[in-house]
Amino acid sequence: MSESTTDSARPFLTLDLPEAEVVFHPSFFPTDAADRLLRQLVETTRWRQDSMKMFGELKPLPRLTAWYGDAGARYVYSGIVNEPLPWTTALAEVKHAVEAAVGVSFNGVLLNRYRDGRDGMGWHADDEPEFGEDPVIASVSFGGTRNFQLKHKRRKELKASVELTHGSLLVMRGGTQANWLHQISKTAKPVEERLNLTFRHLVTRAE
Repeated sequence: MSESTTDSARPFLTLDLPEAEVVFHPSFFPTDAADRLLRQLVETTRWRQDSMKMFGELKPLPRLTAWYGDAGARYVYSGIVNEPLPWTTALAEVKHAVEAAVGVSFNGVLLNRYRDGRDGMGWHADDEPEFGEDPVIASVSFGGTRNFQLKHKRRKELKASVELTHGSLLVMRGGTQANWLHQISKTAKPVEERLNLTFRHLVTRAE
């Protein structure tokens, strides 16, 4: 990958959150690279419309999803089983850039496609046992800007938010998942389509 693919030389911004480690780079991928990767990911990803059981009946998720990763990186959340699809060229490019900046090797990525403001994701933490203790989650955004909200699990007065811009990289590590929840709320405002890639490391049986 050429050095111009990312703007990782610029320092990350640190969010002042107790019991968490969250850093943010608003333009990790410069506009030209982000535009190209957005097009490639939209076209080459095998998107799914999954459903979740709510109040006794199946409801379609308000977004499209896909799971890619190494062989054996099987991921289950909310009753949805995700067998890993093999890395595409575009995903591998993003993965290698993020790993170099974060200093962590990832073996899976969850993609979420928010088609418009009616798509979103409710409050949750990426704290499944297969991520191990104090997991590192690296979140890359392409497309329309959406508001990423955080709130402490126990101290309700502690809240924060950050605008996830086109080509941005947000990294959560340390006690973030144990102590904080996060969400992408729906909005009535006109917003462009957004793709989000959250890279994770699952502890597989081979390990």
